[in-house]
Amino acid sequence: MLEPKSAKPKRANNALSKPVQPSADLAAIVGSAPIARSDVVSKVWDHIKKNNLQNPANKREILADDKLKKVFGGKDKVSMFEMNKHLSNHLK
Repeated sequence: MLEPKSAKPKRANNALSKPVQPSADLAAIVGSAPIARSDVVSKVWDHIKKNNLQNPANKREILADDKLKKVFGGKDKVSMFEMNKHLSNHLK
């Protein structure tokens, strides 16, 4: 006999889905409420795409606007791979 399915789907209990608190600088982009790391990255990418902040000559490079400069430690540009390191410095 089959077991009845629960109403809520099980969600993986890992570091990406655990809510974290963004710093004030990062909250200017993603909001101040606790948020999953995966959603932080997604919202930062939404900000990058909405404001056309990818380098047209090298799509792997993010050109920082005023909000992102605070998150990226004052750098004008970072690689998309380096971006996650900077984001984790702004999450508790």
